[in-house]
Amino acid sequence: MFNDIGILELVTLVVLAVLIFGPDKLPKVIQDASRFIRKIREFSESAKQDIRTELGPEFKDFEFEDLNPKTFLRKQLDGNEDLKELKELRSTFDLKKEMNEVADAVNGREPEPAPASVPAAVNGSPDLLKKQDKPAADERPPYDSDAT
Repeated sequence: MFNDIGILELVTLVVLAVLIFGPDKLPKVIQDASRFIRKIREFSESAKQDIRTELGPEFKDFEFEDLNPKTFLRKQLDGNEDLKELKELRSTFDLKKEMNEVADAVNGREPEPAPASVPAAVNGSPDLLKKQDKPAADERPPYDSDAT
Protein backbone atom coordinates (compact mmCIF):
# COMPACT_ATOMS: atom_id res chain seq x y z
CA MET A 1 0.00 0.00 0.00
CA PHE A 2 2.77 2.44 0.89
CA ASN A 3 5.49 1.05 -1.38
CA ASP A 4 6.04 4.32 -3.20
CA ILE A 5 6.47 6.58 -0.16
CA GLY A 6 10.03 7.79 0.24
CA ILE A 7 11.91 8.86 3.35
CA LEU A 8 11.25 12.55 2.74
CA GLU A 9 7.48 12.03 2.42
CA LEU A 10 7.43 9.88 5.56
CA VAL A 11 9.31 12.52 7.57
CA THR A 12 6.93 15.17 6.24
CA LEU A 13 3.90 13.12 7.35
CA VAL A 14 5.37 12.62 10.84
CA VAL A 15 6.10 16.34 11.20
CA LEU A 16 2.58 17.23 10.04
CA ALA A 17 1.07 14.70 12.46
CA VAL A 18 3.05 16.17 15.35
CA LEU A 19 1.99 19.69 14.35
CA ILE A 20 -1.68 18.80 13.92
CA PHE A 21 -2.24 16.49 16.90
CA GLY A 22 0.58 17.59 19.19
CA PRO A 23 3.11 15.35 20.91
CA ASP A 24 0.70 14.55 23.76
CA LYS A 25 -2.22 13.23 21.67
CA LEU A 26 -0.17 11.64 18.87
CA PRO A 27 0.36 8.21 20.56
CA LYS A 28 -3.40 7.96 21.26
CA VAL A 29 -4.24 8.88 17.64
CA ILE A 30 -1.77 6.29 16.30
CA GLN A 31 -3.23 3.65 18.63
CA ASP A 32 -6.79 4.46 17.53
CA ALA A 33 -5.82 4.41 13.84
CA SER A 34 -4.07 1.04 14.17
CA ARG A 35 -7.08 -0.39 16.03
CA PHE A 36 -9.39 0.90 13.29
CA ILE A 37 -7.23 -0.65 10.55
CA ARG A 38 -7.10 -3.95 12.43
CA LYS A 39 -10.92 -4.02 12.73
CA ILE A 40 -11.31 -3.30 9.01
CA ARG A 41 -8.93 -6.17 8.18
CA GLU A 42 -10.82 -8.54 10.49
CA PHE A 43 -14.12 -7.50 8.89
CA SER A 44 -12.67 -8.05 5.43
CA GLU A 45 -11.32 -11.49 6.30
CA SER A 46 -14.62 -12.56 7.86
CA ALA A 47 -16.50 -11.36 4.78
CA LYS A 48 -14.13 -13.37 2.55
CA GLN A 49 -14.65 -16.46 4.69
CA ASP A 50 -18.44 -16.03 4.55
CA ILE A 51 -18.33 -15.75 0.77
CA ARG A 52 -16.13 -18.86 0.48
CA THR A 53 -18.47 -20.89 2.70
CA GLU A 54 -21.52 -19.70 0.76
CA LEU A 55 -19.94 -20.61 -2.58
CA GLY A 56 -19.35 -24.17 -1.47
CA PRO A 57 -16.48 -26.64 -1.43
CA GLU A 58 -15.75 -26.37 -5.16
CA PHE A 59 -14.60 -22.76 -4.58
CA LYS A 60 -12.42 -23.65 -1.59
CA ASP A 61 -9.24 -22.41 -3.33
CA PHE A 62 -10.91 -19.28 -4.72
CA GLU A 63 -8.76 -16.16 -4.43
CA PHE A 64 -10.33 -12.72 -4.60
CA GLU A 65 -7.28 -11.41 -6.42
CA ASP A 66 -8.43 -13.56 -9.37
CA LEU A 67 -11.29 -11.12 -9.87
CA ASN A 68 -8.77 -8.61 -11.21
CA PRO A 69 -8.74 -9.20 -15.00
CA LYS A 70 -4.96 -8.79 -15.29
CA THR A 71 -4.31 -11.38 -12.59
CA PHE A 72 -6.85 -13.76 -14.08
CA LEU A 73 -5.33 -13.55 -17.56
CA ARG A 74 -1.79 -13.90 -16.23
CA LYS A 75 -2.76 -17.08 -14.35
CA GLN A 76 -4.53 -18.52 -17.38
CA LEU A 77 -1.67 -17.76 -19.76
CA ASP A 78 1.08 -19.08 -17.46
CA GLY A 79 -0.28 -22.62 -17.60
CA ASN A 80 -1.04 -22.55 -21.31
CA GLU A 81 1.27 -24.84 -23.32
CA ASP A 82 0.26 -23.23 -26.64
CA LEU A 83 1.72 -19.94 -25.44
CA LYS A 84 5.07 -21.59 -24.72
CA GLU A 85 5.11 -23.06 -28.22
CA LEU A 86 4.29 -19.63 -29.64
CA LYS A 87 7.23 -18.10 -27.76
CA GLU A 88 9.55 -20.76 -29.13
CA LEU A 89 8.28 -20.13 -32.67
CA ARG A 90 8.65 -16.40 -32.19
CA SER A 91 12.29 -16.75 -31.12
CA THR A 92 13.12 -18.66 -34.34
CA PHE A 93 11.51 -16.07 -36.62
CA ASP A 94 13.63 -13.05 -37.55
CA LEU A 95 11.26 -10.39 -38.89
CA LYS A 96 13.99 -7.95 -39.90
CA LYS A 97 15.74 -10.57 -42.01
CA GLU A 98 12.47 -11.62 -43.65
CA MET A 99 11.56 -8.02 -44.47
CA ASN A 100 15.00 -7.40 -45.98
CA GLU A 101 14.67 -10.49 -48.15
CA VAL A 102 11.26 -9.31 -49.38
CA ALA A 103 12.62 -5.82 -50.06
CA ASP A 104 15.56 -7.29 -51.99
CA ALA A 105 13.20 -9.48 -54.03
CA VAL A 106 10.95 -6.51 -54.85
CA ASN A 107 13.90 -4.31 -55.83
CA GLY A 108 15.44 -7.09 -57.90
CA ARG A 109 18.62 -7.31 -55.85
CA GLU A 110 20.35 -10.52 -54.91
CA PRO A 111 20.50 -11.10 -51.15
CA GLU A 112 24.01 -10.57 -49.82
CA PRO A 113 25.65 -13.45 -47.98
CA ALA A 114 26.13 -12.75 -44.29
CA PRO A 115 29.73 -12.10 -43.25
CA ALA A 116 30.88 -14.06 -40.21
CA SER A 117 31.47 -10.94 -38.08
CA VAL A 118 28.05 -9.35 -38.70
CA PRO A 119 24.96 -10.93 -37.08
CA ALA A 120 22.24 -12.10 -39.45
CA ALA A 121 19.68 -9.65 -38.04
CA VAL A 122 21.87 -6.66 -38.95
CA ASN A 123 23.11 -7.96 -42.30
CA GLY A 124 21.11 -6.85 -45.28
CA SER A 125 19.20 -4.17 -43.42
CA PRO A 126 19.09 -0.98 -45.45
CA ASP A 127 20.94 1.96 -43.96
CA LEU A 128 18.25 4.62 -44.02
CA LEU A 129 20.65 7.36 -42.93
CA LYS A 130 23.04 6.77 -45.83
CA LYS A 131 22.48 9.13 -48.75
CA GLN A 132 20.83 7.41 -51.69
CA ASP A 133 22.10 7.86 -55.22
CA LYS A 134 20.11 10.63 -56.88
CA PRO A 135 18.78 10.03 -60.38
CA ALA A 136 20.32 11.97 -63.22
CA ALA A 137 18.83 15.34 -64.07
CA ASP A 138 17.14 14.06 -67.26
CA GLU A 139 15.88 10.85 -65.61
CA ARG A 140 12.38 10.96 -64.18
CA PRO A 141 11.57 9.18 -60.94
CA PRO A 142 9.28 6.15 -61.27
CA TYR A 143 5.57 6.87 -61.14
CA ASP A 144 3.93 5.58 -57.98
CA SER A 145 0.15 5.53 -58.25
CA ASP A 146 -0.24 4.74 -54.56
CA ALA A 147 1.70 7.83 -53.54
CA THR A 148 -0.50 10.28 -55.46
